[in-house]
Amino acid sequence: MNKNLPKEESLVVEFKSDVKKYPDSAIFEAVVAFANTAGGDLYLGIEDDGTITGVHGQHKDIQTLEAYIANNTVPPIYIGATIIESTLPVLRITVPKYSDGIVATVAGKVLRRRIKEDGKPENIPMYPSEMTTRLSDLRLKDYSAALVTKANQADLDMLELARLRNALTTYDGDKYLLDLNDNELLTALEFARYDGEILVPTVAGILFLGKVSALKKYVPTYSVSVQVLTGTDVKVNEDFVLPILAAIEKVNAYLEVWNSSHDIELGMFRLSVPDFDKRAVREAVVNAFSHRDYSKMGRIRVAINDEGLTIANPGGFIEGITIDNLINAEPHGRNPLITDALKRLGLAERSGRGIDRIFEGSLRFGKLPPDYSLSTAVLVSLFIPRSVPDMQIAKLVVEEQRKLGKPLSLNMLLVLNELRDIPKSKITQIAEAVHLNKTIVQVIINEAVSRGFIEAYGTGSGRNYMLARAFFNDKEEQMAYSRQADINKLRYKELVVQYAKGTEYITRADIETLLHITKSQAYNLVKQLVKADLIELINSGHHAKYKIKIKK
Repeated sequence: MNKNLPKEESLVVEFKSDVKKYPDSAIFEAVVAFANTAGGDLYLGIEDDGTITGVHGQHKDIQTLEAYIANNTVPPIYIGATIIESTLPVLRITVPKYSDGIVATVAGKVLRRRIKEDGKPENIPMYPSEMTTRLSDLRLKDYSAALVTKANQADLDMLELARLRNALTTYDGDKYLLDLNDNELLTALEFARYDGEILVPTVAGILFLGKVSALKKYVPTYSVSVQVLTGTDVKVNEDFVLPILAAIEKVNAYLEVWNSSHDIELGMFRLSVPDFDKRAVREAVVNAFSHRDYSKMGRIRVAINDEGLTIANPGGFIEGITIDNLINAEPHGRNPLITDALKRLGLAERSGRGIDRIFEGSLRFGKLPPDYSLSTAVLVSLFIPRSVPDMQIAKLVVEEQRKLGKPLSLNMLLVLNELRDIPKSKITQIAEAVHLNKTIVQVIINEAVSRGFIEAYGTGSGRNYMLARAFFNDKEEQMAYSRQADINKLRYKELVVQYAKGTEYITRADIETLLHITKSQAYNLVKQLVKADLIELINSGHHAKYKIKIKK
């Protein structure tokens, strides 16, 4: 196959045989599906198995085809078409992702792409509820702001309104709201809007203040689940439907009971460190309610087990947000009205940077960071692992924050924890690992070096950085650091898998460089990953290569 041609289909690549002339109507549908998903390339003249059979003669007139596609899509989609010369000519139709709404064929078909269980892509109809989700993802529609025209004030629970006023005081919310009467408060928070002289609740109003019967009637997609397991013993397994504030209080009450704390000594200080940082957990719970896709069936799920805490909600990351840019992306939510209300009540981080608190809660004690890797296109899943605090990192952070009189930045915490896990790292390695711009990392490193808790070795492109030795001079601390180093090895698998996801293949040499480990250690780690079905061999021999294993 021509090196300019892909080897297999994916979400953004589709092969179609053109021997018998692929129908024009099917081309329009494929273009619409690409535009409504992530964009991509449609190749005419390649069979499903990758065999090149060539583009049909009637599809070689590129300019006519481009105009034909634009005239048969609504709104018009302007594609790019290229003939690629291979063993036989292949037509590549490049479709841009449409970010201003939803695209249909002139025949009225609206489609999207998805990956089937066998790993192959397909085009399927986009249903009305999915259209709502799509518009929410693009930040073109706030489902939570829609009026529930069949509802009225009798569907609202005045006890929940009292709970809301109490939250304003408890969480230091917008005090201006306390001076408003009930109807003024409802309209100020946009929990209801006037339709003539009648005050009609919005979806957000029902979610915050609705009676349980109203929630089940008008937002039947919504429910909450709390599960607690110790080993295989189920301690808690409860599903419930409650207004948002009552549901958050109930979830937090469960977490308070099942969140153990441990005392650690840092010199003259004794700190109580919970398994899951309480501020971080509260922010994560609030985020789940704030960013949930309420047009989809599913539960907000909170689960605690021996490994850690999972908080998941229906609805994937919205447009422009990925796992890689999660920490640094401009904050914006799926349900602006709900998000704004939670901020004004004092429950959510007012800067919109709640994600900072979630990561800070683990990183300031040198614990394993929060993990969003199980998130999908239709689900956001946060996992906060149980892990042992790193005494060196905790001591460093506490002492520096005391000197500065303010918390260390999240970017600084990310860099410090990266150097703890992979010492003697270069700027480029650190920047790649923490998903930050190299210039920003350089500024952070320079500040840390000047303050004496990071040391530099070497010069020029060979310059490496590591945590200052002064933090590990005490014999007892060195022993603690060695014990923690064994725990850190558990993260090696996660780091290798994360790296492998972003590249075509990896080798044992890549793993040696990534983790700064020996050949034998890399070899043993590869065997473990293969045995665990996380990666698979694609090229044996002295230069063996591996790739992420796709689950079937």
